[in-house]
Amino acid sequence: MNFMHALRAAWRDRNSLLCVGLDPDPARFPAHLQQSPNAILDFCRTIVDATADLVCCFKPQIAYFAAHRAEDQLEALIDHIHQRHPATPVILDAKRGDIGSTAEQYAIEAFERFKADAITVNPYLGRDSVEPYLAYHDKGIILLCRTSNPGGNDLQFLDVGGEKLYERVARLVDEEWNQSGQCALVVGATYPAEIARVRGLTGEMPLLVPGIGAQGGDIESTVRAGCTAAGYGLMINSSRAILYAGSGEDYADAARRVALATRADINRYRPLV
Repeated sequence: MNFMHALRAAWRDRNSLLCVGLDPDPARFPAHLQQSPNAILDFCRTIVDATADLVCCFKPQIAYFAAHRAEDQLEALIDHIHQRHPATPVILDAKRGDIGSTAEQYAIEAFERFKADAITVNPYLGRDSVEPYLAYHDKGIILLCRTSNPGGNDLQFLDVGGEKLYERVARLVDEEWNQSGQCALVVGATYPAEIARVRGLTGEMPLLVPGIGAQGGDIESTVRAGCTAAGYGLMINSSRAILYAGSGEDYADAARRVALATRADINRYRPLV
């Protein structure tokens, strides 16, 4: 799967900018799953099957699997998505940041072990830390730019030669690192003005936007700030609001209802939709 091709097709064919984040917390699972040895896989797989036709991508967060020694369940989950929903790209949310042979190993982990279609990466070690991922030409490389947490201001707003650091990152990725068209940026929904600024700096580059729902980001502001003129360009992530919409055996039905409502809310503000 070529990530960018698949993403654009999902935007168009499913009329959706919604990304569902898969952040499984066993303490919040319905009671009937609590004792299952494969509870994480069972929970996430059911959510995926209930929402796949409504999303442009899924985004499993690796820490939620690794913390419970469930990396094998993450492998099985991504394989399930590829087999059952082959047009749906998978972003491995790992935020890797290292250099040299270590970065090469992280790229192998993401793209050869887990077979993700894209990965989130920390750009603050510079281009050579990103090059091992760029070597996989069909994969997406999604770089942190303006994050949704308040502490992001500590560094991302620093002045670097007359522009803010997050602006420098956006411009650097757009002008120098994205030669093969693989790159996207993470920009938090909690800062719509910065979404608009990044959109202005990077043209139609895809933006992964966390922070709606539990983190307080506003859907209307996010869409108006970040959509391209054609009504695309965003992967708007929602995790907990969808995953834990229900707490009983009908949790997948509840997740689908919230995903439908979230997609509708997003589409309400998109141009040309």
